[in-house]
Amino acid sequence: MPTTTKAKKKAKADGKEDKQAKAEKGFSRDTYLFWYEKMLLMRRFEEKAGQLYGQQKIRGFCHLYIGQEACAAGAVTALTKDDKWITAYRDHAHPLALGTDPKLVMAELFGKATGISKGKGGSMHIFDKEHNFFGGHGIVGGQIPLGAGIAFAEKYKKTGALCICYMGDGAVRQGSFHETLNLAMLWKLPVIFVIENNGYAMGTSVKRTSNVTELYTLGEAYDMPCAPVDAMKVEEVHKAVAEAAERARKGEGPTLLEFRTYRYKGHSMSDPAKYRTKDEVEEYKRRDPIEVVKQTILAQKFATEKELAEIDEKVNAIVEESVKFAEESEFPDPAEATRDVYVQEDYPFVAD
Repeated sequence: MPTTTKAKKKAKADGKEDKQAKAEKGFSRDTYLFWYEKMLLMRRFEEKAGQLYGQQKIRGFCHLYIGQEACAAGAVTALTKDDKWITAYRDHAHPLALGTDPKLVMAELFGKATGISKGKGGSMHIFDKEHNFFGGHGIVGGQIPLGAGIAFAEKYKKTGALCICYMGDGAVRQGSFHETLNLAMLWKLPVIFVIENNGYAMGTSVKRTSNVTELYTLGEAYDMPCAPVDAMKVEEVHKAVAEAAERARKGEGPTLLEFRTYRYKGHSMSDPAKYRTKDEVEEYKRRDPIEVVKQTILAQKFATEKELAEIDEKVNAIVEESVKFAEESEFPDPAEATRDVYVQEDYPFVAD
């Protein structure tokens, strides 16, 4: 049956739209597959951590990143290996995105000696010097001036590197946030401030805790370049961070980005999250960043369903291996409690 003129026009228009969408995305097959595998690793790792917490194998505080994976994955591809990272206590996913061995992160959650922080930090204090990840900080907003300090050091040493400093939406009410933005802009520090706005500071919505709900506009008070970012889309995260990084490396100073994201779980494992509706959660799940990337990969024919299933199996195996490693590892010797407190090993005021 011959194709009608109307059908031909529609096919041509559809093809043009597909090419335009591909051109607008501008990301390679390797980048999409990197994003998919990294975000899936974060998701499966966190889901497993939640299960293990319920079994009391992981104790203390535990803040999951489920739903926010694009915030870390998109930034990794926009930055270099020499750039520095720092965040608050929702910190398992960032080092996984940077390449930290999942076994070491899981062992840290278990409080084992083989953990990335020797079992001394636990969930909220993950550090990895090798991958330039500087924590993991339990005090709300405490990492913000530290992030500026790291950026100051990079500028002082003329390394050309920068620091990306993550924080939650609740942290912007801290005085240190405003003090830091002022100095960072004054000294044109190479730092990218990222507000991971998941809508709730613990259990209270932004609308109930802040007169300013467009949080990125807080940078305007300091003449700091600032912008909102749809952080459910990993492409948008990459673009925003890449632009901010370019500005920082040119010596033009900091940027404030508001990553508009969402966490599917409560603030922490002890939070039943009854302050929001199931419909709200399901609405965001329909925009799940991992599923969006998966559909793009399939649409662009970057990989087949079978190939993606193989990645799923690979990730699941990595997570299971990390659990086995953590369970088989030993707890730290009690004498470790007073070690690593000071750089000077023979510091006279600390005794075993």
